[in-house]
Amino acid sequence: MRFFLLRILVIPSFQSKFETINAMKNYSRDIFNYSRYQSREVMVGKIGFGGANPIRIQSMTTTDTMDTIATVEQSIRMIEAGCELVRITAPSIKEANNLKNIKEELLKRGYDTPLVADIHYTPKAAEIAATLIEKVRVNPGNYADKKRFEEIEYTEATYHSELKRIKERFSPLVKICKSHGTAMRIGTNHGSLSDRILSRFGDTPLGMVESALEFVRICESLDYHQIILSMKASNPKVMIEAYRLLVVKMQEEGMNYPLHLGVTEAGEGEDGRIKSAVGIGTLLEDGLGDTVRVSLTEEPEFEMPVAIKLVDRYKNRPGHKKIEAVIPNPINPFEYSVFRSASVLNIGGNNVPRVISDYSHREGIFQCSLINIGYVYKPELDKWNIKDNASDFIFLGKNKLDFEIPGTLSVIQELKNWEETKANTYPLLNFVEYQAFKKKHIPHFLSIEVDELNPELFSLLNKDPQCVIVLSSNNEHAMPHLRAGFMKLINSKVQNPVVIFRKYLENTDAENVQLYASTDIGGLFNEGLGQGIWISDKSLNCHNRNSLSFGILQATRTRISKTEYISCPSCGRTLFDLQETTAKVRAKTQHLKGLKIGIMGCIVNGPGEMADADYGYVGTGKGLITLYKEKEVVKKNIPSSGAVDELVELIKNYGDWVEPA
Repeated sequence: MRFFLLRILVIPSFQSKFETINAMKNYSRDIFNYSRYQSREVMVGKIGFGGANPIRIQSMTTTDTMDTIATVEQSIRMIEAGCELVRITAPSIKEANNLKNIKEELLKRGYDTPLVADIHYTPKAAEIAATLIEKVRVNPGNYADKKRFEEIEYTEATYHSELKRIKERFSPLVKICKSHGTAMRIGTNHGSLSDRILSRFGDTPLGMVESALEFVRICESLDYHQIILSMKASNPKVMIEAYRLLVVKMQEEGMNYPLHLGVTEAGEGEDGRIKSAVGIGTLLEDGLGDTVRVSLTEEPEFEMPVAIKLVDRYKNRPGHKKIEAVIPNPINPFEYSVFRSASVLNIGGNNVPRVISDYSHREGIFQCSLINIGYVYKPELDKWNIKDNASDFIFLGKNKLDFEIPGTLSVIQELKNWEETKANTYPLLNFVEYQAFKKKHIPHFLSIEVDELNPELFSLLNKDPQCVIVLSSNNEHAMPHLRAGFMKLINSKVQNPVVIFRKYLENTDAENVQLYASTDIGGLFNEGLGQGIWISDKSLNCHNRNSLSFGILQATRTRISKTEYISCPSCGRTLFDLQETTAKVRAKTQHLKGLKIGIMGCIVNGPGEMADADYGYVGTGKGLITLYKEKEVVKKNIPSSGAVDELVELIKNYGDWVEPA
């Protein structure tokens, strides 16, 4: 399996391979066997975060903070859905002061759930909030810096002068939190790094980490330690790398603060759930995370069931069947690199990851069955229309086909049912069948479990360039088990492409399958592992399995099949109806495959997150929208009534528009 490096993140202290591999062992207590990272305990009111406490669930209100009753009633809906910490925006002093009324009304109604004030640009608001409620959240990129997207060369003297200025700006809040017993989240957003950080570290996970640690060091210099940290990004790869690096850097400096996990601007519906699980779930698998917020462009009470399902998976994870450590470990968790294989058929090599649809659960397959996996037959033209999310292979199980399939679709059959004479039809073998198989000049698939991998098999595979490996795990801790399997293949110089196979227990409900598969398979693609997806599960129909597979590839940005929407979850700062607006934007742009469109309710995170989007639609006033091309303002303060059409015109003007089919 050849190694091709796609992107290098230079980490000064990890430059040699030896140092990198040693550092890998430190970001998780055990990357093979589940063991939760031991952070210090931080009390937020009466609730403990980190330490031996369970992983906590939290969310954020979307109401106007000055509307006390609406905020209280929404908070109650969130609490009753399982929210253990309610975050409320406090963009100015008046909202910060009103937190007192919200807190009192909640207590009057019998709810003592701790509150956290979300602060960005107004230190005075943070200082007031810290005297009234249990926690404040500050964003290092916004709290003491104004982001101008300027490239400024800082000398050592000017850099340390800036740090001194930040300490003077930030210390009053730290002292208030310390005297009032108020906790603090120092939450870095990838999209709002300061010019100072960007000039020294670039737009990187390392920059995110240093942005937070600048503030943590100030806290520690004042003997304040009630800190929780977060590293949020809309790109799960960036977010995962940043959290892993944060743990290592904390250990270097003798820190062990709790981690708040979240993928910011994840979006809505299936896309938002998949993207959240790809990011949050990957970290939970390695034992990282003390509190979780799933950010969906939906009502906040809908976030809790998703977060709970992600977290509950790990309640009984300790004690799973032991996974043997693989040494050496060839995967660097601080760099995204693709382990490319040789090519068999259209799998591996420079091809995008392939999707296999499992039809073995159905009784009979008809032409109309293929509509569920992206194919539409037009009988009047005797022609197939193929969508961007069309499966590449179908597995028949005991079924047979009695109609012609499109030439872009291939068939996999069990060896005993294999119809050798049919074009684009290939056998699936188990290990025993594979050892006896004599027609290895024909492309074939080998179904193998991680624990079946052995030197004899590696020797056979190294002489078999026509074999596609279908790798599965029966271990409850499946993602790290599969990762260990990839490590064995890489270390044994096996170059055959690998399809990741996942099947879940029959009583696993559909949403759990969606979240679990996104975690298990998405976590592997986040590390550059895998050339294909095969989800076999009875709780999902063929359409939903296909949609899930392409959604995982989209979220990991390994195969783009649709428009990507970077949509914030709304809050009290939001200046328009995000759900309605997102639906309008989606209705007019969802055919623009590969385009990234950011839809932000306010200016706080808008410009920053636009850096990861091709176009941005940002609320900048009541009824006013500003449009961006990447991070540059193109049209400012246009009426929201025609802003979606203006966005379409902007896309056309830059040559990225295509007419819908």
